[in-house]
Amino acid sequence: MAPDPRPTLVKTAPLSQDAIAGFPLLSRERPPSVTDLLVRPLRPEDAASWRRLWAAYLDFYETSVPAETYDITFARLLHGGDPNMGCRLALSGVKVVGLVHFIFHRHCWRPENVCYLQDLYADPAMRGRGVGRALIEAVYAVADSRGTPSVYWLTQDSNETARQLYDRIGQPTPFVKYVRG
Repeated sequence: MAPDPRPTLVKTAPLSQDAIAGFPLLSRERPPSVTDLLVRPLRPEDAASWRRLWAAYLDFYETSVPAETYDITFARLLHGGDPNMGCRLALSGVKVVGLVHFIFHRHCWRPENVCYLQDLYADPAMRGRGVGRALIEAVYAVADSRGTPSVYWLTQDSNETARQLYDRIGQPTPFVKYVRG
């Protein structure tokens, strides 16, 4: 079944001054209060905004990918490029302020697919305003619509800001990730 292409309107509460004080970027130059976020699938016209956010995400993790990987990944993420890959963008007004990439795949322990939430990024000026939560909930909705209740993701143990959110909406596991040496 194809993911639901309709956008999702997510209501979030404005941050209190106490919450803003914990985020230096927000307390210096605070954009207008965000109470409505639009979360929707990636579109062809989003290429520049998507590339800007994904590059910032890769910079955050101190990594990079070759230029052609941007083009290949964007094509895969567009609806129909690869039915097992998806992307949702969060918009505040007309500005793209967050992205999430996700991949459905088979799993030997379950009859249904599972969903790997691979990349999640919110514009630093928008952190703490519900962008990350809205994007994760959008992935949950896509997974549920495909009969895939299992969604998982990884983060660096030092990513304390993100882990505060993840600890509220997910369950940490005791597993340690290894990669080919």
